[in-house]
Amino acid sequence: MTSVDATVFHHEAISAAALWTGLSLILLLVLTVRVSLHRRALKVSLGDGGHPALNVAGRAFGNAIEYLPIGLVAIVLVALLGYSAAFVHVLGATLFIGRVLHAIGMHSAKQPALGRLLGMILTYLAFLGAAVALVVGVFL
Repeated sequence: MTSVDATVFHHEAISAAALWTGLSLILLLVLTVRVSLHRRALKVSLGDGGHPALNVAGRAFGNAIEYLPIGLVAIVLVALLGYSAAFVHVLGATLFIGRVLHAIGMHSAKQPALGRLLGMILTYLAFLGAAVALVVGVFL
């Protein structure tokens, strides 16, 4: 691989990480706006005021903010270690789709919801894939 090829390869992986980071930021914005709209409608400044819908919206956002940052850091590091853009896309899509499914599942009337289960499985798979890639990548 020439240095030009390596630069293009590296740039594509970083661009893939940027895509999934940007989409995840949009997801976080959607989830936080849902919380803000519930707070405004219910006139609740702090906590959930005993309103189940606000509690669910807050936990859907909270759960996403608990998992996305470290997952995205891991994906960026995978890209920086020189893994392919395709692999970064697989990790990013797995994490993002997992978080979307989980958020949808959180808002389901019937709990535990299938979306939550599938969302957590995909999130765990993304974490595991990134963890293995990072550990292996250090030694290659």
